[in-house]
Amino acid sequence: MGKPGSSPEEFARMTGRTRMRNKTSLRTSTRRRKKVVPTKIRWCSDIIVDLMRQYDFPYVPLNPGSSYRGLHDSMVNYGQDDPQMLMCPHENIAIQIAHGYAKATGEPLVAIVHNLVGLLHACMAVYYAYIDRVPIFLIGATGPLDTAQRRPRTDWIHTAKVQGNAVRDYTKWDDQPHTIDDVPDSFARAYSAMMTEPQGPVYTCYDATMLEQALPHAVAMPPLASARVPSRMAPDPAELARIAEMLVAARQPILLADWTCRAPHGFAELVALAEMLGAGVVDIGARLNFPNRHPLNMSLCAEAALKDADLIVALDARDWEKVTTRQDSATGKRVSLVPKTARWVEISFADVEISSWSTDYQRRLHSEIKVLADTSLAIPELSRQCRRLLARSAGAGARIEGRKRKLERLHRRIMRTWARRAKENWDSRPITTARLASEIWNVIKDEDWVLASSNLNGWCNRLWDYDQPYRYSGNALGTSTQIGTALGAALAHRNKNRLVVDIQPDGDLMFDPGALWVAAKYSIPMLVVMYNNRAYYNDWEHQIRIARRRGTPVERAYIGMDIVDPEVDFAGLARSMGWHAENRIETGDDVAAALRRAIAAVKSGRPALVDTLTQFR
Repeated sequence: MGKPGSSPEEFARMTGRTRMRNKTSLRTSTRRRKKVVPTKIRWCSDIIVDLMRQYDFPYVPLNPGSSYRGLHDSMVNYGQDDPQMLMCPHENIAIQIAHGYAKATGEPLVAIVHNLVGLLHACMAVYYAYIDRVPIFLIGATGPLDTAQRRPRTDWIHTAKVQGNAVRDYTKWDDQPHTIDDVPDSFARAYSAMMTEPQGPVYTCYDATMLEQALPHAVAMPPLASARVPSRMAPDPAELARIAEMLVAARQPILLADWTCRAPHGFAELVALAEMLGAGVVDIGARLNFPNRHPLNMSLCAEAALKDADLIVALDARDWEKVTTRQDSATGKRVSLVPKTARWVEISFADVEISSWSTDYQRRLHSEIKVLADTSLAIPELSRQCRRLLARSAGAGARIEGRKRKLERLHRRIMRTWARRAKENWDSRPITTARLASEIWNVIKDEDWVLASSNLNGWCNRLWDYDQPYRYSGNALGTSTQIGTALGAALAHRNKNRLVVDIQPDGDLMFDPGALWVAAKYSIPMLVVMYNNRAYYNDWEHQIRIARRRGTPVERAYIGMDIVDPEVDFAGLARSMGWHAENRIETGDDVAAALRRAIAAVKSGRPALVDTLTQFR
């Protein structure tokens, strides 16, 4: 290998810049890269740029920090801003962009945060990525660890002993390599841990002094031919055969799906399994798992479908309890919707993603069979085994067809019910959430659209047609996540010319309004429709429940919850950051025209916002 200052050709060979593609990679990007610019002196931080390029990261959202100024210089001048940096005004926004991008594509981004204080700003976003099983390669810096190199005060208060402790409980792995020779293996291990199912964020931290030093010698990079990620986790064949036998023999099987279709092919595979068996599907919604208008989709009538179930198959369903029980919000008492005689089986990662810190694992599912496996492998094999058994089962075809007809009637009835209820208070002012969902759908239904976050309290699920796996990225997370993740989804779909729609809660945008500036700066077109109910109403409802339970005045529950006096001019805010924006709309009749003007702006390459004043629910 060459030494610092060797020929460009030697350094290209040394760092993998020959662009040979790793055949085991899940990545398929063919984007053209700018050439690196070798200089007489190579810097240690150049190696990290080489690694980001070797592992095909296309973008790096970041908030600037002096701790990684050496790496920043290498990205700008040695790497020629490839991968492209996306400067974000807050660390949460940077990580949420990576979060939304990964949900939309299955591919990770690098996100970079400043020494300690930047990492602490980022903690909430990292946690949400962890519980949402999203791969994010988080990079930070520390020190200088050599205290003789530190600036008075600033470098001391921005340095901690083992920074990874701040996020260790909700990342899959963290590391702080001590020398530049340690960095490539650390990077490769972090990538593998991040992308191995169940996926999640990782954190690597580098000494600021090391990043700024001249490269002392050639550094061995991960071999291009080495596997980046291990193979998927296959199910136990004997246990899967038992589940197939139970499915074929069942009178009324129900499939619960939560993370099942995190890979796009899972969508069609789950449809094929359900149609073969005539099984109802309840989509819990961590990802879009099943077309919402398919006649076997029981998500909107789960209680009616579950009451007759004799077999529940939980497919990567961590939040199984939400849809199979009914809970009194005042007393907390839970009642099962599933008959006591029903049998339960499970195929999931439940016992390998468990945390000793966060209880996101939720209540344990006591099932008759528990298969530890990746459903992307288990479902096609389960379909194959069921098909073989059905071919030998006399009378199975008639039983399945009868079951399908029953579930189809139930599905049609609930869809008609919701369509009728959507018309209630149609001309109300402010706009009902059902009317707003209807107006948006009527305008976008002929577009190649993507819903990036909020579903308007379920009304989009009831009225829209989720016919492709990319239409909806899954249920929204907590406050201060949606604008950033929607921006990441818009970035992911930008080159596909899809119309990305973010139905944006007002309280959520108040946390991270700087995300609007990022969209304008980097020409990320998206349509934001404000769900502007002028309140943190989810919490307001909790206060109403407490007031009723305690006998305190319900009319005082709004205190500390409303977003009025003054009300926020979201259209003005968006315009100030370079967006096309439509002023506040209070009546349903005015929504469609404003949406069409906004969509025209989006198609021209600009982000656009329509501020709609809505009822609370």
